Amino acid sequence: MFKSMRKLGWFLILSIIVSSCATKDQVVYFNDVQQLEGQVNLLEYEPKIERNDVLRINVSSSSVNEEIVAPFQMNQQGAQSGGGGGQNLSLTGYLVSPQGTINFPVLGTVEVEGLSRTAIQEKLQKQIAEYVRDPVVDVRIVNFNVTVLGEVGNPGRVQITDGRITMPELLAMSGDVSYTGKRQNIRVIREVDGVKSVGFIDMTEIDLFDSPYYYLKQNDIVYVEPTYARMKSAGFFGSPGAILGLVSSTLSLIFIFTR
Repeated sequence: MFKSMRKLGWFLILSIIVSSCATKDQVVYFNDVQQLEGQVNLLEYEPKIERNDVLRINVSSSSVNEEIVAPFQMNQQGAQSGGGGGQNLSLTGYLVSPQGTINFPVLGTVEVEGLSRTAIQEKLQKQIAEYVRDPVVDVRIVNFNVTVLGEVGNPGRVQITDGRITMPELLAMSGDVSYTGKRQNIRVIREVDGVKSVGFIDMTEIDLFDSPYYYLKQNDIVYVEPTYARMKSAGFFGSPGAILGLVSSTLSLIFIFTR
């Protein structure tokens, strides 16, 4: 009886230790990354403009006086607004209306929904060129924010200034996934035309580079799930260490009373 209980005790302890350990493939990013060698442009991406986006548009010219392009600039009071949508003064940009347009100085209503920043720049440059020689247009998405929740170093809202961002870059900006977070099942909640979708990213596999969620869109929500150990630490038994301590105490009592 004593020998059987002792064997059972060691088996339970060993099981807890093994279950609390993570394998290399569960922790290391980009397993088999050498397979990417020589591949180019795995996924080209540029965010498309959506309704209620806010755009900052700057017009200049390298060949004429800046006063010539002044009529195409938003005035200091931010009086120019998205067609039918009003203007958010705190952002001082063009609000894309429910019809997918902005009201641009001199040009009037300009359709922008579904276009990339580059496409809008080219479109405006072509139209402004009828009035100004060699115009240069720069377009930025002012409200490009991504929300990060869960097991990361610094959860919160991240403002993107570079025009696009990838999942690895976002995690780096958020303090990376903590040791209590799952790297294999990161959720991305996305809304397109009022319809929500949920995607998943596995940071340990190179398939993430081909995922439609590798590049993030404005207003995406990224959630990193806690590991099993993290979830158990919030329960009655606590962490694996606490469970091990409980098992050890129980076995000690059994050994005492079975002598």
